[in-house]
Amino acid sequence: MAEKKDLRIRSKVISEGVNRVPNRSMLRAVGFEDEDFQKPMIGVASTWSEVTPCNIHIDDLAKEAKQGAADNGGAPMIFNTITVSDGIAMGHEGMHYSLPSREIIADSIETVTNAERLDGVVAIGGCDKTTPGCLMALGRLNIPSVYVYGGTIQPGKLNGKDIDIVSSFEAVGQYHEGTIDDEQLHKVECHACPGAGACGGMYTANTMASAVEALGMSIPGSSSTPAVNDYKEQECKQAGELVIELLEKGIYPRDIMTKKAFENAVTVVMALGGSTNAFLHLTAMAHSAGVDLSLDDFERIRQEVPHIADMKPSGKYVMQDLYESGGVPAVMKLLHEQGLLHGDCLTVTGKTVAENLEEAAPLKEGQQVIVPFDEPIKPNGPLVLLKGNLAPEGAVAKMSGQKISRFEGPARVFDGEAEATTAIVEDQVKEGDVVVIRNVGPKGGPGMPEMLSITSMIVGKGLGGKVALLTDGRFSGGSHGFVIGHVAPEAFVGGPVGLLKEGDTITIDSDTQQINFDVTDEELEKRKQEWVQPELRHKTGVLAKYARLVSSASKGAVTDHDLD
Repeated sequence: MAEKKDLRIRSKVISEGVNRVPNRSMLRAVGFEDEDFQKPMIGVASTWSEVTPCNIHIDDLAKEAKQGAADNGGAPMIFNTITVSDGIAMGHEGMHYSLPSREIIADSIETVTNAERLDGVVAIGGCDKTTPGCLMALGRLNIPSVYVYGGTIQPGKLNGKDIDIVSSFEAVGQYHEGTIDDEQLHKVECHACPGAGACGGMYTANTMASAVEALGMSIPGSSSTPAVNDYKEQECKQAGELVIELLEKGIYPRDIMTKKAFENAVTVVMALGGSTNAFLHLTAMAHSAGVDLSLDDFERIRQEVPHIADMKPSGKYVMQDLYESGGVPAVMKLLHEQGLLHGDCLTVTGKTVAENLEEAAPLKEGQQVIVPFDEPIKPNGPLVLLKGNLAPEGAVAKMSGQKISRFEGPARVFDGEAEATTAIVEDQVKEGDVVVIRNVGPKGGPGMPEMLSITSMIVGKGLGGKVALLTDGRFSGGSHGFVIGHVAPEAFVGGPVGLLKEGDTITIDSDTQQINFDVTDEELEKRKQEWVQPELRHKTGVLAKYARLVSSASKGAVTDHDLD
């Protein structure tokens, strides 16, 4: 009989030896007994928190993952990391902390797991930054791991119609425009978010969960299972069991998180019409796994993948509708049949993508969420990379739901979101304007705040598609309209967007994929000579550290890059 494999790939340094008696004494205080020291130690990284509905239920899910690992021969322990609710942080100073929270999540999971010498990890996320933060940590750690998404929220109901958090943001614009009153506004506020789960459309949380499933790092189907569905607990229990199997098989995250796997993730994001934040998060996750994923890779894949999901913010349906239509596995099955996925990529099940999809059911007959492949919403993915003299490193536009592909108009330049918000509320922004919000990039913000409040206000004011909005910050997955974000290099480091002047003519063309402003080379050089870098907004604390360390948005806005 073959000797049983010792799965203590790292914890053995604690589990054995006279010199580790003090270490084991501490673990006995949290419940370890003699036999537990012969088992692999599994960390369950929980993002449970009461500060957001996205994560309010994850404490129970973490317990299920712990039980699954224990049942399969592990010695599991739950530890926590933070989450920031983008919906609550939006539109004020708090949003500057949202993107930096991704780094804190990744750093904290890496720190605890390495300090405690854990052998494997189950990470459970919910709100926008928790998914990429968890995956960045798993890529860095490269020990057997599984990710579980906490799941999407159910849609709210008002007057017989589905509403969600974006309905609340857009209602603010409608209120300022006078199309709804105080009572109607209050009703939207009270009905938009009915319970646990992440924002319901194909916004950032659901986009990234779908991408991670396509990447192979989560259980098939788990990205579309709603938060309140009983099966979510079974998924977490299965994830705990799977980590032990991955240890036995010697399958590590970097075996799964390959370049081809990231290409699968980008393919699914394009097909679903996901959030522009996928550019930031997938490049950051790839960096953590030692994979070179560039913005040009997104564009190359976009050209081959049709947009086939009629989902919010630009479409009709939410993630629960997709779940009821067959979920992400059914979409991947369709894409694989069309030759658009790498079926030979390994996944956390120990099987390949193709093997997993053999077991997946096709899209349900009569469903309306995913349109016929030969009658797509757009023939190519809607997340478009733009380059030009205004964004030499690139900018990102989301063209789903847009009837026009070209926009030309005078720049209305604002150094920060507050100035722009005031101008829109006071009707100083007119049809045909290009609203520019700059000095809000990774360093200049700092933290690259999202602009959901202002994009929603524009839509609520009846200016959706009638003005363009351009920023070196970023947009929520709930944003829609003619919006261009991630302009790089950012204004704070001397990027051309920082040299714009009021009234400059800006041309944005998604067909030619160019973004330019009409100035001569001589005038541009003169402005460069006159430009003075602003001072950092924060001298101490989290945002000061972040601003000093963070890379360009075109590189994923990561803080662990080579500073040389």
